[in-house]
Amino acid sequence: MIWPAFVATWRAMLTDKGALTLLFIGGIIYSFFYPLPYSTEIIQRVPVAVVDQDRSAMSRQLTRFAMAHPSLHVVAVTPDLPVAQDLLWRDQVMGVLIIPHGLQTDVLAGRAAHAQVAGNGLYLMLNKVALNGLAEVVGTVSAGIELKRLGAGTPSTIQANQQRSPIAFDAVPLFNVKEGYGAYVVPGVATLIVQQTLLIGMTMLFGTWYQRKAFPVAGRRTAGGYAGMLLAFACVAFLNCCYFFGFVFWFQDYPRGGNFGGMLLLLVLFSLCEAAFGMLLGMLFRTRERGTQLMIATSMPVLFLAGLTWPVSSMPVVLQWLRWLLPSTAGIQGFVALNQMGASLYEIRHEVAGLLALLVACVALGWWRWRGMEETVVDLNKA
Repeated sequence: MIWPAFVATWRAMLTDKGALTLLFIGGIIYSFFYPLPYSTEIIQRVPVAVVDQDRSAMSRQLTRFAMAHPSLHVVAVTPDLPVAQDLLWRDQVMGVLIIPHGLQTDVLAGRAAHAQVAGNGLYLMLNKVALNGLAEVVGTVSAGIELKRLGAGTPSTIQANQQRSPIAFDAVPLFNVKEGYGAYVVPGVATLIVQQTLLIGMTMLFGTWYQRKAFPVAGRRTAGGYAGMLLAFACVAFLNCCYFFGFVFWFQDYPRGGNFGGMLLLLVLFSLCEAAFGMLLGMLFRTRERGTQLMIATSMPVLFLAGLTWPVSSMPVVLQWLRWLLPSTAGIQGFVALNQMGASLYEIRHEVAGLLALLVACVALGWWRWRGMEETVVDLNKA
């Protein structure tokens, strides 16, 4: 009975326009529009203003360095702080460098000198780039001053550099080589997109079958009917994951292919777990719309629970355990580790164990629920 149930489930998915859109077309639409805002990867040319109250050679040097910084775009240089504040309030600049009066005098006298930076906290990414860029400008000029002082007391510039930085530091990104936000967040969110679109489509189908009092699988009392539906939905998850991990990551030029064989094995396990979880969830809804409402409302919490954008250590202990009841938790962590970082299956053994345990639990509960549906629905082929 597995093959007839498999075919009947595919026929039901392909003939339901709403489910068809979510199960297949929705992922394609997401794959192009979701990464679009992160296509530049690294934010550059953030508008900033310089408040030059010192009007000295050193303040002009700070301004020139700010203009030359690749992350900054100096749109205004003014001695008046209210002018820069007004630009900040009107979102025309994302950061301000304030050079106070007497800065050069304090530096030449050997006293501590201070320059201030301010940013617009409403735009987190722009604010971070602006503040970091302005801080680098001040740090670069400060380092140049220190090197000149050291050079006055040492016989060579090389010795002065070594005295200032006795330990060399060279930062080399290993996985996210572009250090871009898109390459960081999209690979993880892709797994969530596959999960949520699959679950919405499945709950829509189950809700429709309940409302019509008709079921698409003949012989539903057998294990073959359940297994056929499970494999049909698992194929949908597998195909969507292959599309994202194969084509989309290549098209968007995200890190990929770290451990191809391990990813395929995890992909089969994840697809089966998603299908079993979706069937169990779908059998709890009696209307077509309820599952969609729940999935849309819980998408962001599910993403946070996965530990991708929110550290697990900051979650309550209860949530740290409950989050493993969602396939996306192990799926996101496992796929990112295998596909982006080239981890081995042993290194993601906890994620594999979590998916296996969840698969067994969902199949057991789903089969029990499946058997209990005998009196509530009738066979579509006989209706």
